[in-house]
Amino acid sequence: MMQNLETDLWPLREAAHEYADEREVELELLEPERAEEVVEALSSRVVLYNDNEHTFDEVILQVAKALGCSFRHAALAAWNAHVHGKTQVFEGEMLECLNVSSILEEIALHTQVVT
Repeated sequence: MMQNLETDLWPLREAAHEYADEREVELELLEPERAEEVVEALSSRVVLYNDNEHTFDEVILQVAKALGCSFRHAALAAWNAHVHGKTQVFEGEMLECLNVSSILEEIALHTQVVT
């Protein structure tokens, strides 16, 4: 024998609506923060990892392009990544870090943005 749960539960549903109507609840609506504002405010770092696929020249040129820095500064970053396995190449707001990371990854360098 099949039982129709809707008719069995209908009085409960009506009671729930009555209870909700009896309560006067004022909800304060909060304005959500814009995601862009939150992302911009985060201070982050870009970490460049060493790999065995790119030459020093390739890494140096790409770091210089991404950071807009001198060849000497980029060469130091490439050397640090080679010796230590990774190095921090940039620190700033999240959007800037994502931009630097994306430029470095144009030639498939391994990066990580850390907050």
